[in-house]
Amino acid sequence: MAVITQRETSGNVGLPPPFPPPPRGGGGNGGGSDSSFPVSSKELATWFLLTGIGMLFGGFASAYIVLRGVPSWESVHLPSLVWVNTAILLLSSVTFERARRAVKKDQPRALRQWLVLTGILGIVFVAGQIEVWRKLSAAGLYLASNLHGSFFYVLSGIHAVHILGGLIALSLVVHKAWSNRLNSQAFEPVRLCATYWHFMGGVWLLLLLLLVLA
Repeated sequence: MAVITQRETSGNVGLPPPFPPPPRGGGGNGGGSDSSFPVSSKELATWFLLTGIGMLFGGFASAYIVLRGVPSWESVHLPSLVWVNTAILLLSSVTFERARRAVKKDQPRALRQWLVLTGILGIVFVAGQIEVWRKLSAAGLYLASNLHGSFFYVLSGIHAVHILGGLIALSLVVHKAWSNRLNSQAFEPVRLCATYWHFMGGVWLLLLLLLVLA
């Protein structure tokens, strides 16, 4: 057997150490020991929710396009108030974006003002949609009158329900803002609620184009 001399042993001192063990809870994403997943559970749940909503309206849109070609189809003239409501909803997305920028700049007063204004615009939008339905019924167009009218009632009604859900979430964000629990380092509720709100605004634009032009 070979004898390891002291000289040979000392010559191995300069060898590099073995590879260090991976960090606890790591996974290669730089999460460290606190987190190994790049997004929070709330953000993941929000995107699952938006995906489900998109699939819901996508199914209705597909049915609309298919039934649009039936011989018994009769187009309905929508009240001009629909366009006013659309402008109000788009304006609410602008105010929500201003709120998001305000919290990132640590401007609590501006944040509260923009959030409250967004909520008011959302309520006005829903009230405006109810007035549109009232005008249609006053003109003799009801849910079962024809296919076009039925689709407008159903699609605008489901959308209004989702806006009401957004208003509930917005009220919770407003409460956090008034409790001084939102700042530039902790504003995920504002960001996620704004994402939902912008998404519903985009959905309404697509639905309106479908109902008016298709």
